[in-house]
Amino acid sequence: MTLSRSPKNALALAAVCLTSLMFGLEISSVPTILPTLQTVLHGDFKSMQWIMNAYTIACTTVLMATGALADRFGRRRMYLATIVLFALTSLLCGLAQSVSVLIVSRFLQGIGGGAMLICQVAVLSHQFQEGRERSRAFAAWGIIFGIGLGFGPIIGGLIVAVSNWQWVFLIHVFVSIVALALVFAGVQESRDPHAQHLDVPGVVTLSVACFGLVYYITQGPDLGFGSVPAMSIIAVAALSFIAFLIVEKRSPRPMFDFSVLRIRSFSGALFGSMGMNFSFWPFMIYLPIYFHGALGYASVSAGLSLLAYTLPTLVVPPLAERLVLRFEARRVIPLGMFTIGLGFILMKFGSSAEHADWLTMLPGCLLCGIGLGLTNTPVTNTATGAVSPDRVGMASGIDMSARLISLAINIAVMGFILLEGVLSYLKRSAPEGADGGYLRLLAEKVAAGDMSLLSQSTPALTVLDPHGAIAHAALVHGFGLVMLYGALGAWVLSMLSALTFGPGAQPRAAANYVG
Repeated sequence: MTLSRSPKNALALAAVCLTSLMFGLEISSVPTILPTLQTVLHGDFKSMQWIMNAYTIACTTVLMATGALADRFGRRRMYLATIVLFALTSLLCGLAQSVSVLIVSRFLQGIGGGAMLICQVAVLSHQFQEGRERSRAFAAWGIIFGIGLGFGPIIGGLIVAVSNWQWVFLIHVFVSIVALALVFAGVQESRDPHAQHLDVPGVVTLSVACFGLVYYITQGPDLGFGSVPAMSIIAVAALSFIAFLIVEKRSPRPMFDFSVLRIRSFSGALFGSMGMNFSFWPFMIYLPIYFHGALGYASVSAGLSLLAYTLPTLVVPPLAERLVLRFEARRVIPLGMFTIGLGFILMKFGSSAEHADWLTMLPGCLLCGIGLGLTNTPVTNTATGAVSPDRVGMASGIDMSARLISLAINIAVMGFILLEGVLSYLKRSAPEGADGGYLRLLAEKVAAGDMSLLSQSTPALTVLDPHGAIAHAALVHGFGLVMLYGALGAWVLSMLSALTFGPGAQPRAAANYVG
């Protein structure tokens, strides 16, 4: 690499890091303000789920399409367009005055965010191809992404405390302006000369399948899982996924090239992508509810408590890259996911302690964050390093799609487990003959962290639970089940990743780790 290109590479890395900071902040700051949004916008538990799920489903919708478009029309050009889109949709979120408008705005913001994320990885992979420089660039990307994740909760809490929730979104408008200037100054244009078309049937069928499954999980209790409408939804989702497989198999240049799954290092990393989103990321949506509802913390205190969960993602990525250099990704990625699972088990014990507080949760939160830091950057570097440079857009699209499809599904699954866990505890504690429909309504309130309405709303339960002890125990019980699910998910995906990597499996671009 010549000296003349070094300043441009530095500016390109600054642009990628700044946009990754925005994306990280958007993930971790919004869950902290969900209790505020529920009060200010008069939302319920399901609407809070959809504020997050609208974003992740939209990300999933555009990920592989963006990779294909970037390969065809130019990664720099697409990167600029996605930053502008993210800024405009962040403005829409900040101006929303109702839950429904915010959910729609979050969907549009997710389109911009998901597309921007793919372009970050594609730009890094193209512009930093030499071994140690590439490793350092991805490590820097992981650190800054970790800063956004680590400080997002406290930033969200502070913004609500000193101003209003709108600035959690509006701040991205101003950051985007700086990012655009850096992209113009430093990012080189690149494209895949063989990319000829956008795989519209693949995009549509995969999006319908993902949305249908999430909708079925989220709305199933209200519709009745075995009802005709619910079964129709899941049937459409299943048929759409089958159609997606057929379309991609027959396409001469599919957005999801199944042949890359035969590369053991790519598939092993893909299980790592999914493992993080069976556990760490979806639980970040619900952990503020635990701190707020079960421990009674305000927004700022909840944000401070979440730092133990997110800050290790800031400091561990450089260590993870060194471990990959020494022990290979096939060992580090499964180890990271196993560590996440162990952290969930410790959190489960900490949450059920007699005098639970942030200290009893601290060991588990730290271990989860360390596991995520060990997994995140090596997964991305391994997945993109396993394919040829001209297919980086497609590879990063598959990687991020695996992450966000898993995330969207598991936000819904964890919400379902939490709600049903709370409901089962309330049913056991309620007087005989208590109305089941009304108990479900109360369970939704408790699962959203609102402990006051249980004793206020039902005279029969007021005598039984004058101080909200049953509500508190029900919430802790529900969270215990969610934490167990997170641990099992991380451990199962850790095992699958290790088996898929196999003994001695190496990325195609292994030199990227040792140059």
